[in-house]
Amino acid sequence: MSPRMKFFGSAVLAVVAVVVLNSPLEAQRPGGRQNPLPLRSARTAEFTATEGTWISLDVSPDGQMIVFDLLGDLYTMPITGGEASPLLTGMAYEVQPRFSPDGESVVFVSDRSGGDNIWTMRLDRTDTTQVTRGNNNLYLSPEWEPGGEFVVASRSGGLGGVAQLVMLNAERGTAVAMSGLAGGKTIGAAFSPDGRYLWYARSFSDWTYNATFPIY
Repeated sequence: MSPRMKFFGSAVLAVVAVVVLNSPLEAQRPGGRQNPLPLRSARTAEFTATEGTWISLDVSPDGQMIVFDLLGDLYTMPITGGEASPLLTGMAYEVQPRFSPDGESVVFVSDRSGGDNIWTMRLDRTDTTQVTRGNNNLYLSPEWEPGGEFVVASRSGGLGGVAQLVMLNAERGTAVAMSGLAGGKTIGAAFSPDGRYLWYARSFSDWTYNATFPIY
């Protein structure tokens, strides 16, 4: 898929223009809930966009809707075009949404807990679940397995770490490393419709300037 996707119609999207760091003492005062991402917006800027660059996009199982990220927020839109509807907005950086097999939920990556973790949310916003926890690992490219019980994602030990595929229970967050895969960074997992096969990309080396292609 081209990194540049044309959107038909227009959508007014709000992004944070200026942020202010709350006092650490306020964020961790006794008896209060700790805020692992102590940012609040001072003001916002509105703009109209008809195109997006470097976005992640997925199509609903019934083929009627798309979900995509833009500037760290999530939006849905009819596949025929029109106005995008905000699904998740705010200070958290949320990307790489994927529809669940039943089309009722999305899985995505968010730093709302202070680190890049896997989350799920129902499209009607009645339930949000943090699948992975802790801020020592980085997760990316989540994907549902066809049964909807598990999610496969790539996990690394931090920036520059070699990402490896793990299988996660979507409700309990239990992670199991997937054995038998070739070495190197493995990302972009995708299941065959019957769930028998798992496709993924493997890099020959980590990211570097002036890389010699092919990298994956």
